[in-house]
Amino acid sequence: MEMIKTEQYREAAAYLASRIEGNPETAIILGSGLGSLADQIIDPIVIPYVEIPHFMKSTATGHKGNFICGKLGDKQVLAMQGRFHYYEGYTMQQVTFPVRVMKLLGIKNLLVSNAAGGINNTFKVGDLMIIRDHINMMPNPLIGPNNEDFGTRFPDMTRAYDREFIRYVEEIAASRSIPLKKGVGLTGPSFETPSEYAFYGKVGGDAIGMSTVPEVIVARHAGLRVFGMSVITNEGYHFADDFVNDGADVIVAANKAASVMTQLFRELVKKI
Repeated sequence: MEMIKTEQYREAAAYLASRIEGNPETAIILGSGLGSLADQIIDPIVIPYVEIPHFMKSTATGHKGNFICGKLGDKQVLAMQGRFHYYEGYTMQQVTFPVRVMKLLGIKNLLVSNAAGGINNTFKVGDLMIIRDHINMMPNPLIGPNNEDFGTRFPDMTRAYDREFIRYVEEIAASRSIPLKKGVGLTGPSFETPSEYAFYGKVGGDAIGMSTVPEVIVARHAGLRVFGMSVITNEGYHFADDFVNDGADVIVAANKAASVMTQLFRELVKKI
């Protein structure tokens, strides 16, 4: 496998720096459930991924494939409207390429969202879950020669998800009577069998998705502070005889939660 060179990250960052305005310190990956947040960014500068050197093409349903720079409230932010997934056939270095580009742009905080299947039997479709920790089930994106330009060989993952950011969101939600769950996320990437759901629950998982964890690992390697949230889009703990997981249902459930998740992320950006 050919490794991505530092020069490629730098070329992508240089192109973006020539297009964006201000010095945003917070980036948001607008996964499932957060697409509508892009509509709230003021004076947006939209940069399609296809225009950025060395960037991949997002093929996932509902992922538009744009960088957006603008103001959210009174803060300048950089948002990814769609991400890259391992299941699309990309390498882990390609999946996490944008995170290292963000680091070179001066980003200090990364906020991520996703759709996930509920393993915890107290979770229902439409619930929002703060990710407090994760269990990585895919190849680790740091495998291979360490790139010292971004971080140490063995980064600490004890607090992968920033405790202060979690507290902020819990306080914001409580002040608005927004119910939240909190749990451990895992990575797929496929709809799981009933036995797999049961197994992942026994090893400590509360929800399972198809993204986010690789991005978080690389973000922490680069020293970024991270907050993550999942919208529970299907329940993986009981199966009727005629039950099937359906990708279209996942999109519908994620979109229903979009307004609440957008509100929480917007208020978090104000505080950090």
